[in-house]
Amino acid sequence: MHDVVIKGGTVVDGTGAPSHTADVAIADGRIVAVGHVDGPARQTVDASGLLVTPGYVDPHTHYDGQATWDPLLRPSSAHGVTTAILGNCGVGFAPVRPDRRAWLVQLMEGVEDIPGTALHEGIRWAWESFPEYLDALETLPRAMDVAAQVPHGALRGYVMDERGADDEAATDADLARMAELVEEAVRAGAIGFSTNRLPSHTARDGRSVPGTTADPIELMALARAVAAGGGGVIQAVSAEGMGLVPGGYRRDLEWMTEVSLATGLRTTLAVTQHNVQPELWRDVLDWVDDAAAAGAHVTPQVSGRPLGILLGWTTRHQFSGRPSYDEVSHLPLAERVVALADPDRRARILAEPATPGLAALVAKLPMQLFPLHDPPDYEPPAESSVKALAASTGRSADEVLYDLYQEAGGRRLVLFTLGGYAHHHADHIVEMLERPGTMLGLADGGAHCSLICDASTYTSMLAYWARDRTRGRKLPVELAVAKMTSVPADLYGLVDRGRLVPGLRADINVIDPVRLRVRMPEVVSDLPAGASRVLQGAQGYVRTFVAGEAVTIDDTDTGARPGRLVRRGTVA
Repeated sequence: MHDVVIKGGTVVDGTGAPSHTADVAIADGRIVAVGHVDGPARQTVDASGLLVTPGYVDPHTHYDGQATWDPLLRPSSAHGVTTAILGNCGVGFAPVRPDRRAWLVQLMEGVEDIPGTALHEGIRWAWESFPEYLDALETLPRAMDVAAQVPHGALRGYVMDERGADDEAATDADLARMAELVEEAVRAGAIGFSTNRLPSHTARDGRSVPGTTADPIELMALARAVAAGGGGVIQAVSAEGMGLVPGGYRRDLEWMTEVSLATGLRTTLAVTQHNVQPELWRDVLDWVDDAAAAGAHVTPQVSGRPLGILLGWTTRHQFSGRPSYDEVSHLPLAERVVALADPDRRARILAEPATPGLAALVAKLPMQLFPLHDPPDYEPPAESSVKALAASTGRSADEVLYDLYQEAGGRRLVLFTLGGYAHHHADHIVEMLERPGTMLGLADGGAHCSLICDASTYTSMLAYWARDRTRGRKLPVELAVAKMTSVPADLYGLVDRGRLVPGLRADINVIDPVRLRVRMPEVVSDLPAGASRVLQGAQGYVRTFVAGEAVTIDDTDTGARPGRLVRRGTVA
């Protein structure tokens, strides 16, 4: 008898093959049949008119701390993700000595905007070494699988202490010790190694992520250690992110190509459009093709959205620091909205000089700001920008934004497209995902809590890019699913998932293609110590199965916790 039979759904199997109507049978946590299934089942799910896909594999999350206390890993678990890769961008929480825990927390807080109060309160420190960290991850029942990479920043801090934190050059002894620890971690189950080359990624103390300027000799030594431990992926954030280091993509691809050719390892690199050179991504993908032709394995991670942040009274905004705003900033939101509605206070706030930083960006780029409505539109037309609204109403950009922030009881958010929206459309996202060898990534689940919730991108891929988009061509649903399932699974050697094929793990989404949508982002205070974050839910997930157990039914957590830590070398 089958445990579950999903009857008559439109199967999008994750391979990119044409979708087709079929049944999917599950037994003992695995797919046992795809096609016409007869015979009894303990549970039958009528999937007529529904999509049936593999569970999504998210290669770029920052749940390194959250995974030690939160079995759900929201918001990703609400968006069909069934496997999350931790330890990206060179930041994480192992290895670590007890007296360096606070240093790692402020590093993560600075780089990934995860509240330090939540990390200090929530993390249940029970490790020093990376293998011990994996053991700690294994103890918590969870709603999805997780796998972890060794972060360069934590490794350097552990071996080199303040010299590592200052990003000084490693000695031969440092390299030998770091390589020893990387090999040990991979043998224990780490699935790769990550590094960060972007100088603007800084800790709370103002220092860059350790390893940002590390010599390629160091990167090669650590990659060889990954290979010696059994293999894995080398993940990197390019120095050229957001156009800040011209030539960075070229240099990073050179060392990544050399690493892959010398070790046989697969590598992955974030590739986005930025406003300084909006067509550079085309060259980068061509260089990746050149690397592939030479025999190297480099997989570009592509964002499914413009790189934007959400501004408003409940997140951040350009009026903080102005005396007449700060006078009422402590008030609960409802009371603050009433106070800010006073015409005299509004006039004073608008007349007061702005503080540097965000206010300067807002003043410089009003054409990149867009009010977010329900349903949220992440490809808004230029005529809906704050600049256009200001011109059509005779108000300044600050006035428009002030009035927008006041809407919806003070909960209206404004999308500020800092990157990936140079031409006021997102055709480049479709083009990048259409290129062979690319995959969806950069959703940053768990990170940038005060300004972003791009973990919902996994729902947007089918709801927007494959269904609703009208401003350009859509992505075929089969391609969209493959970029979220088999492609990242194959990259990380997770060959037991990512496809609806008999014998593979029964990580499966059953989706209502009509109802599927992302909900409006909202600010909630549900992190440890009452810390706040932007959270965005979804609707349309009829079922999400992990290892054959339904963890979500009709967009609601079932309480099932079949997820586990996935170690390198244990995938069947």
